[in-house]
Amino acid sequence: MSLLPRLPLLRVGALVMVAWLYAAPAGADPVESPTSAFTPTSPPPNITPRPRLGLVLSGGGARGLAHVGVLKVLEREHIPVDVITGTSMGAIIGGLYASGMSAQDLDRELKRIAWDRLFASRVDRQDLSQRRKEEDFEFSATIEFGLRDGEVRVPTGTLSSRGLEALLRRLTLPVRDVRDFDRLPTPFRAVSTDMENGAERVLSQGDLALALRSSMSVPGVFAPVEWEDRILGDGGLVNNLPVDVAREMGAQRLIAINVGTPVAGRASLNSLLGLTSQMITILTEQNVQRSLASMAAGEDLLITPRLGKLTSADFDKAPEFIRLGEEAAEAMLPQLRAYAVDPDLYAQWQMARMGLKPPAPLLAAIKMEGSDLTNPERFRSQLESKAGVPFDNDTAERDMRFLSSSGDYERVDYHVEQRAEGETLVFNMEDKPWGPNYFRVGMDLSTDSSGDSFFNLRLSHNRHWLTDKGTEWRNQLTIGETPRLYTELYHPLGLKLGVADDWFVSGWAEANQRKQIVYDDNDPDNASLGQARLVRRDGSVGLDLGQPWGRWGEVRLGVVSEIRFARPDLITVVTPESGKLRWTSHETGLRLKTVVDQLDYANFPQHGYRFTAEAEAGHQDNKNLNSGRFVRVSADGTLARSFGGHTLAFYMRGVAVQQPDDSGLGGYTLGGFHQLSGYQPNQLSGNALLFTRATYYRRLNDSPFLSRGFFVGGTLEAGNTWTSRRDINPKDLRYASSVFLGSDTGLGPLYVGLGYSPKGGTALYVFIGRP
Repeated sequence: MSLLPRLPLLRVGALVMVAWLYAAPAGADPVESPTSAFTPTSPPPNITPRPRLGLVLSGGGARGLAHVGVLKVLEREHIPVDVITGTSMGAIIGGLYASGMSAQDLDRELKRIAWDRLFASRVDRQDLSQRRKEEDFEFSATIEFGLRDGEVRVPTGTLSSRGLEALLRRLTLPVRDVRDFDRLPTPFRAVSTDMENGAERVLSQGDLALALRSSMSVPGVFAPVEWEDRILGDGGLVNNLPVDVAREMGAQRLIAINVGTPVAGRASLNSLLGLTSQMITILTEQNVQRSLASMAAGEDLLITPRLGKLTSADFDKAPEFIRLGEEAAEAMLPQLRAYAVDPDLYAQWQMARMGLKPPAPLLAAIKMEGSDLTNPERFRSQLESKAGVPFDNDTAERDMRFLSSSGDYERVDYHVEQRAEGETLVFNMEDKPWGPNYFRVGMDLSTDSSGDSFFNLRLSHNRHWLTDKGTEWRNQLTIGETPRLYTELYHPLGLKLGVADDWFVSGWAEANQRKQIVYDDNDPDNASLGQARLVRRDGSVGLDLGQPWGRWGEVRLGVVSEIRFARPDLITVVTPESGKLRWTSHETGLRLKTVVDQLDYANFPQHGYRFTAEAEAGHQDNKNLNSGRFVRVSADGTLARSFGGHTLAFYMRGVAVQQPDDSGLGGYTLGGFHQLSGYQPNQLSGNALLFTRATYYRRLNDSPFLSRGFFVGGTLEAGNTWTSRRDINPKDLRYASSVFLGSDTGLGPLYVGLGYSPKGGTALYVFIGRP
């Protein structure tokens, strides 16, 4: 059951509380579903008068994959089982086998699963709406919490169960109409924990896929499941090896497979994480020992695969787990063969158990249910699943991912059921308990060996669904070296032209402040020749009309008004140009902006691309400088490609401004980590800019249960700024390079790097944020 060995430390406290609150006392009576007592209404084929054989499968996370290896041996040796009980991963394997799948089916399915994607904590970034992509890119922190009913709320699980639920839906589709688990090809029970009182809950009827998911709702890892108005969690907390449940179903002989995580040694107790993991393991092991003590010596059989150092989180080692399960069963062949039957009789039994696969149901209706905070009907026209055509798993899974991409739902599940209108595809959408006000906290931090440093604390707020059309209010606040306030009201218009997506209108405002060092124009590479320090304050407001391009990007056209101030707060060298350091500029114009974003990750992307282009034109009124018309054009792009564990990412940026007076200090800068490494931050400035960077990095570890791991790599950089676009000359390019160690943390990407530029110098960096 436990996934603790590789859980983030953030979840440890929650898991400690779960273990203390929900571990049922030794004498607790199980709370059974109304029909949990065995009342066979559709028994399996009667092969021969023999003791009724029960198969008991324990929980154990990834270690439960070894159950498949044991099942393969049981089939090969012609050993039929009459009832199956399971907990957590044992419930999933047992429930799928009970639904009519063979051991070979399970082996094939489990070996081809991409487990890191199955348990991914987020929707694939390419599938996100452009609004969610913007949030992800503009605010690199990933730690999210919410405010609801005056309370601060946090996510209820570390990992998403979306992929697991889709898998269970697909594999249990042939028995979708079987609500009584006694009527499955093999009678079955799943064990869960009632998280409200810590009691055992034996599931004997209802939605099979949801029952399997609820039994594997590891607290703090997966969100719990609501079942008949109760909140259910992982059954391993109360009965990780449900021997007693199999006996209540009428089993007279048992084959029990125990793959639970063993109690660790002293070496693992030197940390809070290790102690917490040990505590959960001890509590689970206590109920396992009670189950083992109830087994009848000489009649029941216990199989304990030797899994060594393989952990409950090693899902990517499925072939090895299955092999070890086979070896454990083969080591007990003499005892197992006592349960075998004649091969011909077994073949008849297996054929009757597997039955015929029903045809795909013809859908009569599509329903979206379960959400109180959103208006799912707004998404109906974008669903691929349609009434009047046969149900298709792949299409339903794509629709499920699409609905999840809105960012409003903790779980999106689907099932097909018979209703008054006929076969109905139902999408169940559970609102995030911490919505609809979503917050993220992050930081920007930079320090280098020259002593230059800055720190920003960043907070974002997004209020979703202010109206049924999906109106959103977005706010961003930065406190620190570069204070900034941004607010936007985004409103879909509900207008569609042809196949075009919904148009929207967006009103926004922004204010920011930054400091800029003025260097000697005659020697801009010399960071010691700072002549002044400016304080620049910008404010802008805008109104845009825009259209999303599906999941690819968006385009906006709008009016914008900006006011800019520059004031020196320190002058170290007085020059004839010092008087131009104080100015005020007011601009009004039109702005066209487009974004295409298909990166898989905003930080350390491994494949995909992102391109933005912006053009603005209007009138510029300058105090102390000339006034007139201006045109500003900018573009940047990222392209990432991976080859095995190696990634190459290319970035380019260009800016050109045509304005009535270029004599003022340019507003576009280069310098700092990965922006011409080795130069001081913003050391080079101008009204025209060209910059390119090639980055190589390799991922050092691969753990779907922590962050994305660590990256080691380096960059080659080239670029410069010019006073005017007419001055651009490739011969003026500056060059730089860097090496770094990085990690994609919850507060943003973290780098430790060394940068070098032949003209700018060498600098050692510690950097949090996106360069």
